Amino acid sequence: MTRLGYLGFQRVTTARLLRKVCLLALTVPFLTSAAIGLATASERENEKENSNRSYAIGLWGDLPYSDTQAQTGVPNLIADMNAQSLSFTVHNGDLKAGNATAGSVTPTTCSDDLYTQSLGYFNALKAPAIFTPGDNDWTDCDRPANGGFNSLERLNYERQIFFSTPYSLGKRRLKQEVQAAPYVENRRWTIGRVTYATLNVQGSCNNLCDIAPDQEEYAARNAANIAWLQETFKVAKARNSVAVMLIAQANPGWDNSDPTRAPTRDPRTLVENGKDANGVPFPDGFKDYLVALREEVIAFRKPVAYVHGDSHYYRLDKPLQDAQGRRLENFTRVETFGNSAANGNNDVQWLKVTVNPRSREVFSYQPQIVPSNRVAVPAP
Repeated sequence: MTRLGYLGFQRVTTARLLRKVCLLALTVPFLTSAAIGLATASERENEKENSNRSYAIGLWGDLPYSDTQAQTGVPNLIADMNAQSLSFTVHNGDLKAGNATAGSVTPTTCSDDLYTQSLGYFNALKAPAIFTPGDNDWTDCDRPANGGFNSLERLNYERQIFFSTPYSLGKRRLKQEVQAAPYVENRRWTIGRVTYATLNVQGSCNNLCDIAPDQEEYAARNAANIAWLQETFKVAKARNSVAVMLIAQANPGWDNSDPTRAPTRDPRTLVENGKDANGVPFPDGFKDYLVALREEVIAFRKPVAYVHGDSHYYRLDKPLQDAQGRRLENFTRVETFGNSAANGNNDVQWLKVTVNPRSREVFSYQPQIVPSNRVAVPAP
């Protein structure tokens, strides 16, 4: 080939190569976009699949109530929960007994040491650990036996110790939605198409009775709780959640069936029945809250679990009725184990809840009797 011919050939080859490079440059973005589109669709499918997977959570509360429970029972319970695969745990309040124990070697008043001890328990849990306050650890702290503290000051101290960030406690942390200050203890999170929320609803008439009732504090917190409740259902609907679980401390009383453990109330009006010797109705710190809850449960239509402690009696039932006296089929009350101090570790147990977004009822419940905490009937 002559030099002239070679140069011509080279020019043609170079031109062809440039055309191919240009074509490739135009084509690659489309190929990349298609690949990204496929990956995104795949990721969306995986996310959808993961959102339908079953998982388990742990519920406990009203513990510890004695030195034995603080030193042995609760550590045994935590070890038992840590031995299982849990997505998170929730303690529904009451870090101590209603009154301090004379001569106790663990914190039983509302001193700072109480909250330090509890923080150690929560941070010993492998799974994210969530906590909502109880009356024994703030509203009842004004009792002389508990140290005669100012109740609101103790609640604010709890907010500082347990709720200073938007994350849970525990070795693994879970980021949560947080209500505006000062009500930062009210939290919300969604896992596997189920929305969860905690609310600061208390025993001792929700701070309307006992040693130093506080009407102003109650009114502001009750309004905040109702707003958080309503917003939670709004969020659940927007996220197309298949169920809602609410966690609080107080057993508000739901109907006329159990006067030994909670206030009785007219199940249709939700007004408390109790009156004093002069016929004056007892302070009712729950009626407006329960009416708002009932409205949301009816409107949501899907399963709603309401978890509380306070009356120390493990049970599952359906006590909430509508204004016509018809039982609300989609509502389940869940009361956790709690305090049996006179019987050592007898009721230092927890509740495992399996959450299956594919199932009709979503929640299924299995009491977990910690083998080393069995008292009446030793483990085999």
